Parts: sequence; structure tokens; C-alpha cells
Amino acid sequence: MTQVTEAARQAGEPRGPVPAPESAAGGRQRTSRYRVLGEGSSTVLSIVGIVSLLGLWWLATNLQWIRPLFLPRPETIWVAFWQAVAGDLDNHTLWVHFLWSMYRVFSAFAFAVAIGIPVGIAMGVSRIARGLFDPIIEFYRPLPPLAYLPLMIIWFGIGEQSKVMLLFLAIFAPVALSARAGVRSVSQEQIQAALSMGASRAQVVRYVVLPGAMPEILVGLRIGMGVGWTTLVAAEMVAADAGLGKMVYNASNFLRTDVVVLGIIAIGFVAYVFEMVMRWLERALVPWKGRV
Repeated sequence: MTQVTEAARQAGEPRGPVPAPESAAGGRQRTSRYRVLGEGSSTVLSIVGIVSLLGLWWLATNLQWIRPLFLPRPETIWVAFWQAVAGDLDNHTLWVHFLWSMYRVFSAFAFAVAIGIPVGIAMGVSRIARGLFDPIIEFYRPLPPLAYLPLMIIWFGIGEQSKVMLLFLAIFAPVALSARAGVRSVSQEQIQAALSMGASRAQVVRYVVLPGAMPEILVGLRIGMGVGWTTLVAAEMVAADAGLGKMVYNASNFLRTDVVVLGIIAIGFVAYVFEMVMRWLERALVPWKGRV
């Protein structure tokens, strides 16, 4: 019996060297290396695209392919920048306009995050909350914010409260709806597993629902900030004494296209920085997103 067992064991062994399977650590290292190479290539392409656009802009304006009234030269934008910094354009410097815009949009954004995320989570886990908030949000969400700007001014006056409230309403809807969608996308198996292990409803929301909904919540924050920026510029054009939108509006009245382009660049730069911060938060809070 021993000889038969030994012969069977030898017959089952491979006759040649068998390559070792790729380890999980090796696979992760290779995936990480590919990801780093992809990010580096994307950065290079972004730099090339920006430099090419600036070069085309410089050629088109200096060779007079486009009239300065429609598109000023980059050098003119630089001169307008220093004029705005010195306060030679209007009654306020560029930094005053910038700080007022930041105060308005980020105050409204903070209120929208503090209220919108809990409301969205409640809508996702409770039928009562969904029945209360969903019709209201879906009713006013398609409305352009400027449609109810006069109502905000009548209710809250022409001061900062009306503009912050307008921005809050514009940002609140995408934040709340994204949080609700994130909660609805959480796997029911994970929730039932947590409940079967003795977790309370609050613990399920904190440790299962909220982490699972975080990718959609972050997307909603990015969308909400974009909506807030567009609403901010329009609100400052109508009722404001200072702000980037007001600076652009005043410049357009005097056909100062260079100042208009300067305001557009400033607004786009802030939006780009916010987008980079949100991407960093996404990598820090949901590192598993997009990975197999």
C-alpha cells in the first residue's frame, strides 16, 4: 500500500519546473506603476495643451487675426492685472473683489454641505424623509437661480444674505441628490451583514452607508461648486458692490475686454484649484474607487 501511494504521489508531481504564480503584491506594484505612468503622461499632455493654447492666442492677437476688442493680447491682460491689483479700474482692488466672491460662494457651500449631505442621506434611508424633501428639491432644481433672485432680494434685502441664500439653494440640490443616490447604491448585502452582526441603525449609516456613498457625495460637491460659481457671477452682476462678477460687469459696460478676460481667468483658476482639492480628497477618502 505504501508503494502504491508513493507511486501515485510521484505520478501527480509535475515533471518540470512550474513558474510561480504572480503574487498579489507584484500585481499591485505593476498596477501602481502603470497608474503613475498614466498620471505622468496626463500631466505632460495637460501642460502641452495649455502652452499650445497660449501660443495660439499670442499668434492670433499679435498677428491681428482677431481684433483686440474681441480678444486682447496676453500682454494686455497682464497690464490689466496690475491695474486691478492697484485699484485703478474701479473703487476696489482685485483682492477685494476676489475675497468678496470667496466669502459668498464658500459660505453658501459650507451651509449646503452641512445641510445637504444629512438631508440626502435621510432621503436615501427613510421613506418619510424622501417623501418630504424629494418633491421640493425636484420642483425648484430645474429652475434657473436668477429666476428666484428677485424673490431672494425681496425676502432678504439687497445685502449679503440674499446672495448667500441664492447660492445655497443652487448648491444644495446637487449635493442632496448625490448623497441620496450614493446611499441607494450601497449594497444591501453589506447592510444586512452589519445588522446581523448586531450593529445599530446609526452604526450602519456611519460605518456602511456613509463610506459607500462617499464617491457620489464627492461628485455632488464638485457639481454643486460649479453651479455655485455660475450663480455667483450672475448674482454679483445684478446686486453687488464688489466681487469678480461685478468687476466683469463694470468692465463690459466700458468695453474693457481685457478686464473681462482677466475676471474669467481668475474665476476659472479658483474653480480649477477647487477641483484639484476635491480630487485629492477623493484619493484620500475613497482610495478604492476605480480600482479592481
